[in-house]
Amino acid sequence: MNKDYIQKIVSLALKEDIGRGDITTNALVPKGHRSRARIVLKSRGVICGLDFARQAFAQLDPKIRFQALVHDGQSVQSSAVIAHVQGPGRALLMGERVAINFLSYLSAIATKTSDFVGAVKPYKTVILDTRKTTPTLRELERYAVRCGGGINHRFDLSQMAMVKDNHRFFMQGQMALEEAINAVQRASKKPVELEVDTLGQLEQALKTKADIILLDNMSPAQTRRAVKRRNQLKSMALLESSGRINLKTVRQYAATGVDRISVGELTHSRQVLDISLEFCR
Repeated sequence: MNKDYIQKIVSLALKEDIGRGDITTNALVPKGHRSRARIVLKSRGVICGLDFARQAFAQLDPKIRFQALVHDGQSVQSSAVIAHVQGPGRALLMGERVAINFLSYLSAIATKTSDFVGAVKPYKTVILDTRKTTPTLRELERYAVRCGGGINHRFDLSQMAMVKDNHRFFMQGQMALEEAINAVQRASKKPVELEVDTLGQLEQALKTKADIILLDNMSPAQTRRAVKRRNQLKSMALLESSGRINLKTVRQYAATGVDRISVGELTHSRQVLDISLEFCR
């Protein structure tokens, strides 16, 4: 990830957490005291956020030594030590929560993504994220998705056109669907994705030049029929499933032959991984 971005977001997190100063640490820990600690993963997972943790300590005291024992994207078993940290005790205590927050939060996204990616093997279907991200934190959440083996969907509204049902509301009586897709492609010169809710809408979509057709909230049975119809017409459009797909159902969707599955749950419903910092004697 971009180093300037990491420095900026970590700086904001430290200011938020430390406020005007750590009154407890300043009262109880001698100023020159040096300490050693280890960062431990309490449950299995895919690690993500080591550079954020490293930066949290570095901004508080450049003399802190942060030694990562694993790398982002690595699958780690329960009770594994993932990093050693040593330096001034005050700085270690003040940076602990911010460092662990980044690691726990990003590793949870990477782990969930990895679970989805593993669930669709051996099919060729790829797992994508969505724009259902935490405001202002999309860049780091999408980095975590990549660490988990997922693929990023469009980062923002300017990267790719997506004609959804709400756009169709404004199109009523204005232009035909095929004409609308052509207009968007001419205006943007970028890929166009078209959302459909029914197999009837799919028939219309397959007559357009849409690059991707999003099958919104369709069942696995409907998805299988959609894939079959696309193949019958020898359409080059990719088919993407989305909507209420979870770890219990994602493999059923992949088995239909759909090309892509986008999962909002990767970023909007993640839990944190149990990671802690333990001081050593």
